[in-house]
Amino acid sequence: MEPEVYRRRGKEMVDYICQYLSNVRERRVIPDVQPGYMRAQLPDSAPMDPDSWDNIFGDIEKIIMPGVVHWQSPHMHAYFPALTSWPSLLGDMLADAINCLGFTWASSPACTELEMNVMDWLAKMLGLPDEFLHHHPDSVGGGVLQSTVSESTLVALLAARKNKILEMKVSEPDTDESSLNSRLIAYASDQAHSSVEKAGLISLVKMKFLPVDENFSLRGETLKNAIAEDRNKGLVPVFVCATLGTTGVCAFDNLSELGPICKAEGLWLHIDAAYAGTAFVCPEFRLFLDGIEYADSFTFNPSKWMMVHFDCTGFWVPKQPNSLNHWLKVIHSLKFLPRDILDWLYFV
Repeated sequence: MEPEVYRRRGKEMVDYICQYLSNVRERRVIPDVQPGYMRAQLPDSAPMDPDSWDNIFGDIEKIIMPGVVHWQSPHMHAYFPALTSWPSLLGDMLADAINCLGFTWASSPACTELEMNVMDWLAKMLGLPDEFLHHHPDSVGGGVLQSTVSESTLVALLAARKNKILEMKVSEPDTDESSLNSRLIAYASDQAHSSVEKAGLISLVKMKFLPVDENFSLRGETLKNAIAEDRNKGLVPVFVCATLGTTGVCAFDNLSELGPICKAEGLWLHIDAAYAGTAFVCPEFRLFLDGIEYADSFTFNPSKWMMVHFDCTGFWVPKQPNSLNHWLKVIHSLKFLPRDILDWLYFV
């Protein structure tokens, strides 16, 4: 496709997108198709000969749209809000055109620095502590964009796991890391998202789901009792995932009770605010953030309420100056971390 053809076809695509979003309320939200509906409409293998753009474009309405769940529809009430916007679409077009690879500052200074500044804007909008900011004299922390909160929770658990194993190695230098890992245990409420359980499965860390109170909130006494019980069994508590806005009932775990316990017991406190995090833009809802100063990581999805297209997740960690070198060693030892986390650490 030559540039002039792209220009013409691009305008057609913009017109189609405008028509689609302007009239999406007229479409059936949930498709009336069965699994495998598309198979018979596509070739068995990729075509050897080129097809015309008109034919390809025609397949959008003929093949694709009949199987689409229209999340943008005002009649869409399942799952969670996931609304994009015209500015978000335009920004995505430009980002796709530039197509920069932001794996180091040198590979794209603008990409790295724009991300850092935007993450600071977001943190300030939500009322997060200064320790979560890139650009603050009292902070060596900061945030990055991730694809999903599920990914962020896994990253946090992997970092917490490695940190605890390094601590255990001091007193048990001859013990194999896999043996140390087998003694670790993490906690979340029984209302936590399924991704928390999956993070435990991937990291091979036992995950215990604790009962909640009448408001579906995980309380400090419940956590404290679980930690004591597991320590008596020879297990090593390592991680707590507190949820702000659970998927099922939008419940909020009690950070002001959980935070001091995590600090006293040496547990990583991760905050999953995927669903309700955007609400903290409004100061009147920040009572649910009481105790956020104890958090070791915080994540939420701008793609749910902030009119930003999916995937877009904010993930922050605070770093205290007296432990920076230690944390760098912890994160660096996780060879398979998403590259943007490592790049950010190298940059700071």
